[in-house]
Amino acid sequence: MADAYKTWQCRTCGYIYEEEKGAPDEGIAPGTRWADIADDWVCPMCGTAKADFDMIEL
Repeated sequence: MADAYKTWQCRTCGYIYEEEKGAPDEGIAPGTRWADIADDWVCPMCGTAKADFDMIEL
């Protein structure tokens, strides 16, 4: 069984990235795992680095 999709939140502005939904407006397909997003990716809302996101449970 595959691992459940996870959700990540920007510490600065609260932007939510859900692996299941992806971020199509940012060129990230639905189902894209957090680990598969480039390390230099930044929050599309405020520019915070990927490293400054926390995994959360909704």
